[in-house]
Order: sequence, then structure tokens, then C-alpha cells
Amino acid sequence: MSEYLFWIPLLTLLGTFVPLLTEKLNRNLCALLTSIAPALALLLVLQSAEAVFHSESLRQTMGWIPVMGLELAFRLDGLSLLFSILIIGIGLLVILYARYYLSEQESIGRFYAYLILFMTAMLGIVLSNNLIQLWMFWELTSVSSFLLISFWGHKSEARKGARMALTVTGAGGLALLAGLLLIGDIVGSYNLDLVLGSGDLLREHSLYPVVLALVLLGAFTKSAQFPFHFWLPHAMAAPTPVSAYLHSATMVKAGIFLLVRFFPVLSGTELWFLTVSLTGLTTLLLGAYIALFKHDLKGLLAYSTISHLGLITLLLGMDSPLATVAAIFHIINHAIFKASLFMATGIIDHESGTRDMRQLNGLWKYMPYTATLAMVAAASMAGVPLLNGFLSKEMFFTETLYQGSLGSLSWMIPVLATLGAVFSVAYSTRFIHDVFFNGEPINLPKTPHEPPRYMKVPVEILVALCLLVGMMPNFIVGDLLYFASAAALQAEVPSYSLSIWHGFNFPLMMSFLAMLGGLTLYYNRHVLFRFQSQFPDMDAKLVFEALIQRLVRHAQRTVELFENHSLQRYSYLMLFFATILMAGPLLDLSATAGLRPELPIDAISITGAILLTVGALVTVIWHHQRMAALLALSIVGLIVSLIFARYSAPDLALTQLSVEVVTVILLMLALFFLPQKTPEDSSPRRIIRDLALSSMIGGVIGTICYALLTRPLSTISDYFLLHSKTGGGGTNVVNVILVDFRGFDTLGEITVLGIAALGIFKLISRMRLYMPVSDETGRLWANDRHPLLLSVISQSLLPLALLVSVYIFLRGHNMPGGGFIAGLITSVAIIQQYIAHGVEWVKPRMKLNYQWLIGSGILIATLTGLGSWLFDRPFLTSWFDHFHLPILGEFELASAMLFDLGVYLTVIGATLLILANLGKLTTVHRATDMEQE
Repeated sequence: MSEYLFWIPLLTLLGTFVPLLTEKLNRNLCALLTSIAPALALLLVLQSAEAVFHSESLRQTMGWIPVMGLELAFRLDGLSLLFSILIIGIGLLVILYARYYLSEQESIGRFYAYLILFMTAMLGIVLSNNLIQLWMFWELTSVSSFLLISFWGHKSEARKGARMALTVTGAGGLALLAGLLLIGDIVGSYNLDLVLGSGDLLREHSLYPVVLALVLLGAFTKSAQFPFHFWLPHAMAAPTPVSAYLHSATMVKAGIFLLVRFFPVLSGTELWFLTVSLTGLTTLLLGAYIALFKHDLKGLLAYSTISHLGLITLLLGMDSPLATVAAIFHIINHAIFKASLFMATGIIDHESGTRDMRQLNGLWKYMPYTATLAMVAAASMAGVPLLNGFLSKEMFFTETLYQGSLGSLSWMIPVLATLGAVFSVAYSTRFIHDVFFNGEPINLPKTPHEPPRYMKVPVEILVALCLLVGMMPNFIVGDLLYFASAAALQAEVPSYSLSIWHGFNFPLMMSFLAMLGGLTLYYNRHVLFRFQSQFPDMDAKLVFEALIQRLVRHAQRTVELFENHSLQRYSYLMLFFATILMAGPLLDLSATAGLRPELPIDAISITGAILLTVGALVTVIWHHQRMAALLALSIVGLIVSLIFARYSAPDLALTQLSVEVVTVILLMLALFFLPQKTPEDSSPRRIIRDLALSSMIGGVIGTICYALLTRPLSTISDYFLLHSKTGGGGTNVVNVILVDFRGFDTLGEITVLGIAALGIFKLISRMRLYMPVSDETGRLWANDRHPLLLSVISQSLLPLALLVSVYIFLRGHNMPGGGFIAGLITSVAIIQQYIAHGVEWVKPRMKLNYQWLIGSGILIATLTGLGSWLFDRPFLTSWFDHFHLPILGEFELASAMLFDLGVYLTVIGATLLILANLGKLTTVHRATDMEQE
């Protein structure tokens, strides 16, 4: 089964696109189709459970960047099995629940896409067997949770809550990255198997405190531990299905998972105990106390989540095997009852129009079935016997009694743990009594009633699990808990009991005191409410926004200190200091010159150098005459192309020539939109300064070139020349490098090119610039905007140019050419039609969607790289072979041609998206001052 591990997150990733494609269909059908991919992923997980329950750990590894120690590595042991079941199982219930929660006007396809992306990120975390891969999925949870929390983007609290969550968890993610990099450096590998076996090495290393602090920062920010707890309640601005998922199986549980996963590596020290246990204890008490005073149902549940996460963290901080087992057991129980509580809260909000407990009274009369489900889940949260929450709470109390890490003060932990349980009973009782009893509802927006039948199904399933786990724990979760604990401890699991009854003992007495104290506290809650009212109610969202604004103002003052809005000044300072830094080592000319003999100077080289210099000087001197300056600048580009061709670089020459043509067209369009009056020339003083600086730069660069040219260089080019044919199947070494040896770089470059083109398109898509009727000298533009001669010639050249483009593309693997050059040739041929005929003539005749071309090109290039995984080869590994046909003879086929096709399409789409839309900016309407503002 190990060969299928990769498909678990891949299925959910592919499932992200399903709701976007099916949103226009019936909403029930959209929900059904969306659930197929996660259901298949869950099936794969459950099929692997048998192997895990036989003490096997399944692994699958695929090469990524082996030189850097990076690989796509997945593992499925007991711990990742547990979390995978929670993530996918509760996720499927949330999909069904959200179908009835979201209104008809809301984009259910977009919501499902974000939700499945969130699921994929969490699965990636729990299944990763590589530290860097784990971190990448970790950051993806921050991004996907931001999208989910801000789903109702029209609400200010949703936008601010999403920004707060992203900022806090993102900052923690950066700290985690630093910690993981240090771990990889100490262990010598990013492979999690090796890391988990290097606990002693890490604990004895001098950087252990730094590593521990960085990893805990990542875990604490994600799991909302004190003092980073403030973001979680404000994430309640998300739709309730998001809250149910985020609090039960994802996001906050990611931080807990990280603590459990790294428990055998980082625990076992006094620093771990003090930091983790005290943080957990503080979070437990603070969350439980604040939850009691919240009037918003989701606010109460949010702070109860913080408290229960603190409980789990406290157990992990106790640094004992049994405490870790208890922590994992409570992870299961908390996920079950908290998901059901949030869903029940969503039903109450959906059917009554409010979540304010000061208005929600007596709902038992109007929705008794939902009330029963919610009360059972709340009782489980309070730790009532025969429910799952009671069992893990008993284990928690037991572990607090038998720890002695604080020496003579160790008695404080069970006392404070009992106090936290008292508050838990109190806020659970308030949830039950104030919402479902306590009189009649007060000014509800609508009359409450039971929800649609299938909206209750997810809650029923989860509440049934609360009862089943509470009464038959060994049968329901016994094996899962044992093997998850074994994977977490990486050692023998200590003996423990999941019996419902352990006799009359101290943990039972603590439970009884918690129940009695919680009920008493709730009965006398008015006294506590009056006490709490003496303190100002701080809104963490406002405090956070104030800090952000203060940071922005500080940044603005810093920028204003150095910035005077002069591009010349920035360029001058940058070039001046760069020149000073480079010039120092070059002052010793005897050491600069090498021993390699210089090539003889011939007439062709002198002529090229003169033309290059003259073109550059004319560009500078005649800059007022824009067309003349542009022509002179094009001479510089042409000479550079010829230099490449002369010194055996035909691919570079073709590329430079193609880029030069596109650049000239772009500059011609840009020059047309510049103001007709150019600014005054620089003062003589500034001219002398610039001339001196340019002379210094020229001298430094010339000296560097001289130093390089007079030295024999041994470069990596020898390797490429030797392996181009045998390894990449092509004799054109440059093209083989681009599509094979350095294909990952090329993929990144075309992705950046596509993003840049889309960015430019969005910037200019609605821009309209006034088209002057004359040039700067007053001469009117010609009436014939599209001359007949130009139109006829351009149409005649189009098929020829396309034919040349195809020829250049097909021969690129073995002769000068390739997708990039062919794409530029095609772009020039098409843009020539725009120039000759105008946009309105071209649009109906050439229906090309340039955005789709960019997307298709990047997708084809990416899929070509992914295809190598099907043959168990590293990403972007090329395949090639030679074939023989009777008429055609011998010919070669290579997968690199598909990759080159992606490059070709991306270049065409990006180039034309910019140039074609620049040509549409003109308008005969002169903007008024008000419109310009």
C-alpha cells in the first residue's frame, strides 16, 4: 500500500478543482461530486490501516532535488493515520453540513474549493516524511485558512480576522522554518525518520534551546497557545462550517500535531517541561475563564477550544509516556464533540438568526431534536460520565496527580487542573441552560425551528461517536489510540486502561469536585459577572490593528528618511556604492591580468565595437529625438546579437534578436504615450557627476571582463557538452539545458513571465490615455492610420513567419532554436497584424485568449514534469527515444518537446497580452481634471 500514499493528498488536491467546475450545476450534485475525491482518499487511508495495526509504518519517497536533500516523502504510521481519519472524516461531514448552511446566493463552489485545499494542506502536514515538505504544507494551511476566514469578505470583521490569523500563524511559520533548518543541519538530513531517531543528538547540541524555542513558536502560534491565543476567537468571523473544521480537525490541531510528532526528539528536558507545561496550563485556565463570560455562542466555543488545546499541551509538557497517551486520546475526543457543538451552533444561528445567548432562551420548545444533540455534545465537553470527554478527562486528572516535576509545588498542577475543569463545567452548563431553557427567546430575528433533515446528519454522527467512544472506548478507538501513541512515543507504549469504571479514586473525586464546583459557579455566575465587569473589555482585534498601524507609520517614517522620489538619486547611490565595493580588489592590475594569451584584434571586431559605442552615444545625446534614439538603441541590440553569433552562441543570438524586435515594438508604443514635451536637460554639474560615475562603472566592468578573458576557465559546461546527447537526447546543448538539466529553472521563469504579464494586463486593462492629434512639432498625424502597403505585406508575411516559427520550434532540440525563440517569432508575426490593421480588425479574425495561453503553457510544462513521477523518476526527468518509419526514416521523440511547447505558449501569451493591450490604450476623448484625479 505504500505506493499509494502519494495519492492521498493528490486526490484531495485534484478535488479542489471539482467544485469550481460543477458550481453551476445543482447544489446537491456539486456537494456530491466534491465529496468523491476526499472519500476516495479516506478509502486509501482505511485500506492502509490494517498494515499500521500490524505495527508497520508505510513510506513512499520520490526524488525532488536530491543534491539539496529534498524529496517528496510520505509516511503513514499510527499518528498520521489518526489525524488523516479526523481530517478527511470530519471534512466530509462539513461538506454535507455546508450544503445546507450556505445560502443560495453564496458561491458554494468557491467555498468547497477553499475547504478541500485546506484539507490537502493538513493531510500534507501529517503525512510528510520530510521537514521542508512539512513546512510547505504548514504554510499552505495559513493561506487556505485565510481564504476561508475571509470568505465573507464584505464583512470588516472577516477581513480583519483573516489578516490577524495569517499574520500570527505566518510569523510562527517563519520561526518554524528556521527551527526545521537547524534540525536538518544538526542531524544532517531533513528526512523525518532520521530526525526522529536523533533525539539524543539534538538534546545534547548547544543549539537545542534555540531549536526548541523556534519549533515551539511555530506550534504555539498555530494552536493558539498563550500569548498567541488572541487570533482564534476573531477567526469566528468565518462561516460556521469553517469554524467546525478549523477547531476540530485542522489548523489549531496542526500545532498540536507538531508537538506530538516532535515529542520523542525535543522532550525529556527541564526546558521542555517548563515551557510546554506552563504554557499549556496558562492557556487552559485563561481560555476556560474567558469562555464563561462570552455571550456569543461561537465566542464561548472558541475560548473553550483554546482551553482544551491548553489541556493537551499541558499533558505533552508533563513529559511522561502516559500523559502523551492521554493527550492523543483527548485530541480524538475534542475533535468529535467540538465539531458537533459548532455544527449545532450553526444550526441555531441559521434557524434563529442570532448567536447571542442573551436572546437565545428556551429553544428546547422550538427545536428539541437539535437541542438534544447539542446538550449531549456539551455534556461531553464538560466531562459527564458515559461520554467520551469524561474518559480523557479522567486520564488527564490521573497524570496530574502522578507528576512531580515542580518538586514540592507539584500539588499545584492537579489543583489548577481541577479549577480549569470547574470552569469547563460552568461554561458548558451555561451553553445548555441559557440557550435551551431559561425562559422564552427575546427579540429573535426569526422564529426558530428545526433545520433540514440532512443538515442534522453530521451532528448525529458525531454525537453518536461521543456516546459510543464513551461507552465502548476499546472497541471504537482502542487500536487507533494504541498505534497512534506508539508512533508518537517511538517507544514501547506503557500500560493503560480505557475502562469506564476504575473504582473510587482521586481522579473520580476530582471529576466530582469539578462537576459540583462548575454547577455551583454557574448558579452564582452573577457574582462572577459583576467582578469581571470591573475590568475593561479589551478587543484583541483593535489592539492588533493599532499595532499594525503603528508599524506602518514607523515604516513610512523610515522610508521618508531615505526616499526623495528621485529615480536618478536611487540609481546613482546604488551604482556608486556597488562600484566602490567592486573597484577595491581590482586596483592591483598585475594581479588582475591572467596568463591566457589575448585574441588578435581584427577589422570586424573593431567595426562592431565602434558601431556599439556610437549607437550608445547617439542614444544618450539625441534622447530628445525619441525615434532617432530608439533606432540607435536598436543598433546596440543588433551588434550584441552579432557578437553572440560571432563567438559561437547562435541560440543567444537568435534570442537576443527576437527580444530586440519585441522590445523595439514595446518602446515604440511606450514612447507614443509619453508626454510630448520632454523635461529640461540636467545641469552641467549633474552631467559631470553622471559622466564620472559612468566612466568608473565602465572601467570596473571592463577590468572584470579583461580579468575573465585572460584566465583559463574550467566550468560546468564540459559536463553539459558531455551528457547533452546521452542524457537529454539533443545535440543543441543550450536547449537541452533549458528543458532538461535546468528545466526547473525554466519552469520558474515562465511562471514569473506569466505572472508579470497578467499583472501588467490588470494595471492597464482599464487605463485609457488621450491620443494627441499631432506630434510635438505640431505636425498632424496621417489620416491613413493603416496604410495599404503595410497591411498587404504584413498579411503576406504572417504564414511565412508562422512557418519559420514552427521550423525553429521543431529543430530546437538538436539545432539553434526552441520554444522561447519560436514563441517570440510567432508573437512578432501576430503583433505585426495589430500594427498594420488595428485592434478592431484583428479581434474578430484572431480569437486568441492570451490568459488561457499563459495558463495552458505553464500547465503543460508542469504536467510534463509531473509525468516523470509515473515512472518513478525525479521531477522533470526527460524521456527520449529514436524511431524508424519506412518513409520518414529515423526520427527522435522526446518529452522535452512537450515542455518546450509549454514555454512556447507561455511566451506567446505573455508577449501578446502586454503588447496587444498597450495598443488599445488610446482614446480620442480628452480626460477632464476630475477624471484624471
